[in-house]
This record gives sequence, C-alpha cells and structure tokens, in this order.
Amino acid sequence: MSSILFVAAVDGEAAHLPDEANVLITGIGTLPAALAVTEALARAERLPERVVNIGTCGALRDGLDGVFEIDRVTKHDFHLEVLSDIRRYLLPEFLELETSGRFPVQGLATGDMFVSDSATRERLAQASGLCDMEGYAVAAACQRFGVPVTLLKQVSDPANETSVGQWAGVVDRGARELAAAVEELGFI
Repeated sequence: MSSILFVAAVDGEAAHLPDEANVLITGIGTLPAALAVTEALARAERLPERVVNIGTCGALRDGLDGVFEIDRVTKHDFHLEVLSDIRRYLLPEFLELETSGRFPVQGLATGDMFVSDSATRERLAQASGLCDMEGYAVAAACQRFGVPVTLLKQVSDPANETSVGQWAGVVDRGARELAAAVEELGFI
C-alpha cells in the first residue's frame, strides 16, 4: 500500500476522501500550513512517498473552473525587490512542480489573504491563473524534506468582489471534485 499524506487547510476540503486516507488538516494560511507539514514530516517514522495538497482556490482569470494541477507556485504577498541584499536567506521566489499531465495545469499564487478585489486579481493574474492561502508553504516544506508533492486545486470562486461569502457554500462540491481527482490519479 502506498504511503501518501493528504494535506488540506480545513476538514471540509478533505471530507470525501476515504476514511482510511492519511489526512493532515493544517488550518488556513501559510504559517499554519508550513508548521503543520514541517512538524508532520519531522516526526514521521518514515517519510511519505508523496504529499498531495488538496484545496479550494480562487480563479484569477475568467473561464477557469474545475480541478487543476499546479506546475508553479509563488508567494504573492512577499515582495523580494525590497529585500534584494538578503536574497540568500530567503526561500525561492517560485517553486516548480512536476505534474501528471492528466489534469489542466495552472500556476498558483499563495498568500495570507483571501483575494476578493479586482485590482489584486488583475495584478496576480499576470503570473498565475489561481490563488490560495497554503500551496506555497506545503510545497516548500515538502521540498525541504525531499518529499515529492502534488498540488490539486479546485476553483471555488472568481477571486473578486463577488467572492466574499461564496466560499463556505461551495467547499463540499470542491471536496467531491478533489476526491474524484485523487482517485483518478491513483492516489487512493
């Protein structure tokens, strides 16, 4: 049996995974995600063969819907140009991830804010198609431990002014789509 650790920010995003799945709920945001994944990997008797981060996300471009695999993730609320003299102390500006080729692929912008305004959406859409609040942290922790990671994100909202209040009502649909994607990829 494969050793896969599923990571989600909230219980609702993992609600439709099988009961026997090894699931880590991190809490919302980069710091809770980084701490939870790092602690889980550091305490593991044996590292998982893969971490699969499942979660909902905002669409930064019109027409994006469904589940996407992430091939590149950035941390959008940390501005490196201000800190050019200390770059050697920082994590990479972006992380590249391998994908299966079985799902549509997008770049992901991660930050500690729920994107819900058109100006931020347009700025982030220059480099990424999707946004979330945990993906970069999960990927960075996995890379630090040498554990392969897959990020599967399901579009829950358009990351604009209409998004506020929408998210809670669509998490269950997202969890169903994510569980189906996980099954299609053979992770369960």
